Amino acid sequence: MKTCVILNPNAGTALAQEQLAEQFQRLPGLTIAQTKQPGDGKRLAAQAVRDGYDLVVAAGGDGSINEVLNGLAEDFSGTTFGILPLGTANDFARTINVPADVPAAVDILLAGQTQQVDVIRYSGDEPRYFINVSAGGFSGLVNEALTDEMKQTWGPLSYLRGAAAALPNLTDYRTYIAFDDGPEEKLHLYNIVVANARHVAGGIPIAPEAQLNDGLADIVIVPVASLLELAVLGPQILLGG
Repeated sequence: MKTCVILNPNAGTALAQEQLAEQFQRLPGLTIAQTKQPGDGKRLAAQAVRDGYDLVVAAGGDGSINEVLNGLAEDFSGTTFGILPLGTANDFARTINVPADVPAAVDILLAGQTQQVDVIRYSGDEPRYFINVSAGGFSGLVNEALTDEMKQTWGPLSYLRGAAAALPNLTDYRTYIAFDDGPEEKLHLYNIVVANARHVAGGIPIAPEAQLNDGLADIVIVPVASLLELAVLGPQILLGG
């Protein structure tokens, strides 16, 4: 068996690099490839498939997982996708019950514990894939406001810090959406989330009823509303209501 670990060395893990390397060495037929810039995860994952690796592991946060997924998604037939959650939020790992404790997560890989999950494909200038959530609107402003310093200082709370920083730039959007085979509906909204999994932004249960293998995406819309209505809606979202 051949294992390729694609490591984001800047991920927010508490373990020292020496301790990480010690845990990685437990994996059979190991090769470690480090990312250096955006896009490397996708490129390295695609190369690992071409090189015949049986297990390709994303070692990093949710962003790293998404990059590696996009390198694998065209053909999963001969490759198993593993994750080692080393990031700030680790939302997808939370949904599939992979612990943030690295030795315990490696134990799961060694035990060959797998599960089938849906992969969502969306098209544009270039088709892309995701397995956790994809969001547009205010969520994009939050991501733009986030910095590495925020993540290191605030941890999972950095997303709330980013939201506070982005709030003065709150923008409304007008768009159209069609559900299943129904007609297009005109929407006026602040934010939209397409969820395959349940959690976002460090554990917020944005789609608490989402199932990873039901063949469906859960759509969460934050419509344009008064400040009072938004103040009521905010805690409901945080609590998964």
